[in-house]
Amino acid sequence: MTTGLLLAAGAGRRMGTPKALVHDVDGTSWLRRSAQALLDGGCAPVHVVLGASADEARVLLEDLPVEVVVADDWDEGMGASLRAGLLAVGDTDAVLVSLVDLPDVDAPVVARVLGTGTGRAVLARAAYDGEAGHPVLLGADHLAPLVATLHGDVGAKPYLAAHEVTLVECGDLATGADRDTR
Repeated sequence: MTTGLLLAAGAGRRMGTPKALVHDVDGTSWLRRSAQALLDGGCAPVHVVLGASADEARVLLEDLPVEVVVADDWDEGMGASLRAGLLAVGDTDAVLVSLVDLPDVDAPVVARVLGTGTGRAVLARAAYDGEAGHPVLLGADHLAPLVATLHGDVGAKPYLAAHEVTLVECGDLATGADRDTR
């Protein structure tokens, strides 16, 4: 079983609004699209970490089969949000972590990264034209050691840099580029 974990807790200061509340010009919710990509790509269950404007964002997910996790300390940074999400997933073989601000990361990208294997020792991430990106696949053996390193705005980057990570090329499927402005 691979749990999907969508991080969508930030205030989106550069965006001018929490990214969990952003919609494309055609009305597509970034939050719904990102959660659906995890579901359609093969993750089950899926947890969504909210923080800034959590009550407003939760409404956007009401009819999706996801678990909402509220990171009360979301304003400390990505490390706090990732920690809250990883602590909430419970018993699982692996966790696939994605971000709400990756509009072209869809189910085929998720499925390809999951295709690398989902054992408890797996450590893999999507790459776009050779550059490491998201989503990131964390086997259960890595969860507790990673959580111990998370603080403030420091996410998984130092942990991943200190370990051998399988890069899964997805540049033919998406750019993997995050969006910080409209």
